[in-house]
Amino acid sequence: MRLPGDDDKRRDTRSFVAAEDSGRLADEVGPILDRAVGVTWYERGGSDVDRAALTLCRLRRATAGDRGGPWHGDAAVRDALSQASPPALVWLASRAISYMDESGFPEAVEPWFGEA
Repeated sequence: MRLPGDDDKRRDTRSFVAAEDSGRLADEVGPILDRAVGVTWYERGGSDVDRAALTLCRLRRATAGDRGGPWHGDAAVRDALSQASPPALVWLASRAISYMDESGFPEAVEPWFGEA
């Protein structure tokens, strides 16, 4: 886990919690992604695939807070996903698209694409 060191003296001390969370979440997400493969999300909420998505969202927020911008959080998520197996990536992407579809994403972006 990466914690702010002597080179981070100018940091706001409130970011220490974000740094601790970021490191912990980065360590946890891989095994959670592996357990998520094949887990359905229609019969019950709170499955491992939902936990994997939640952990990635928390990793994104913690890293963005620790490093000072949302792009840092996005990079942390990409780093975590680059370590995941292809089946885990496919399963998580399928869950994300399902959630986006059921949450109104298509209707929200439809105006940007005309008659697509």
